[in-house]
Amino acid sequence: MNYAIKKKVIRRLKIIEGQVRGLRNMVEREDYCIDIINQSLAAKSALSVVEDLMLENHLSCHVVEQIKSGNVAKATKEILNVYKLSKNK
Repeated sequence: MNYAIKKKVIRRLKIIEGQVRGLRNMVEREDYCIDIINQSLAAKSALSVVEDLMLENHLSCHVVEQIKSGNVAKATKEILNVYKLSKNK
């Protein structure tokens, strides 16, 4: 895994971890529903960034290696699978 991307992903996941703990606390305190929804949307957005970073890593490392080694069909299939998954968001 690309070191710079790994560092960004871990940092983002720690932030998300804190956001989810905060959400649990907000629900336990029975905070205003809209505030909870806003915090939930922020966590969802942060997870989307993690997905983007992981896709960047996969494309720049694994897919490039697959193509270099002549396994173009596998690389193409993986890219299409990720694309299809992303459309279902």
